[in-house]
Amino acid sequence: MSSIEAAAQVSNMYDTVLILDFGSQYSHLITRRIREAGVYCELLPCTQKISELKFKPKGVILSGSPYSITDEGAPHVDPEVFNLGVPILGICYGLQEIARNLGGETSLAVKREYGHAELHLDPQADHHSYKLFQDVPSPTNVWMSHGDHLESPPTDFVIIGSTSTSAYAAVAHNSLPIYGIQFHPEVTHSVDGALLLRNFVIGICQCEANWTMSSFIDKELERIRTLVGPTGSVIGAVSGGVDSTVAAVLMKRAIGDRFHAVLV
Repeated sequence: MSSIEAAAQVSNMYDTVLILDFGSQYSHLITRRIREAGVYCELLPCTQKISELKFKPKGVILSGSPYSITDEGAPHVDPEVFNLGVPILGICYGLQEIARNLGGETSLAVKREYGHAELHLDPQADHHSYKLFQDVPSPTNVWMSHGDHLESPPTDFVIIGSTSTSAYAAVAHNSLPIYGIQFHPEVTHSVDGALLLRNFVIGICQCEANWTMSSFIDKELERIRTLVGPTGSVIGAVSGGVDSTVAAVLMKRAIGDRFHAVLV
């Protein structure tokens, strides 16, 4: 079973946010923060073809990246992601990908920015972008790590946050739920980052916060029992790695002695 097919099965049980990974060292932290908010999410490569997805996410997050968006061979998202009709949040490189696809301009920064920054917010209470920063104080401390920056946002985007070095530290489409931020909300250095991500997945994507690891395990055990049936047996190859070992433990818990592990 492919990771896409597996994600589709879980997405039938839980509202799911899709994270497209551009290779950032922080991408798994995005996954962790969202799951801590009680929302299920799947991390897939940024090269994922949207037409090959077996599920429709409730929202999409474009991660950061170690690449410069101007590099030859830099990774790019499938443009069809913007036709899914779901909220999109671009983080750092993800912001620049939004600009690249929707008509904005990016350029190399005069000096790479790495460290704390003070973000000043300016979302209007009657604008949909207000939901992204709801209950986030202004100013708030955020973490920057980038060498490119947004030179000018795409048409129909408005500025909702800035720092002393980034005029477009946070932008939003004027009418569509598409947002871009230059900083990394997933790291603990961004003081209110977890709240921002929660606002996005629950407040904007309207995901139900009903996912926990324990509930996932219970449902997975029941799914295995249904697939195998009351008398069926399963043979499973176990290498000793994390993935196969966890799968073997789940199978053993689900069907007991009817699971036969083979060390490979």
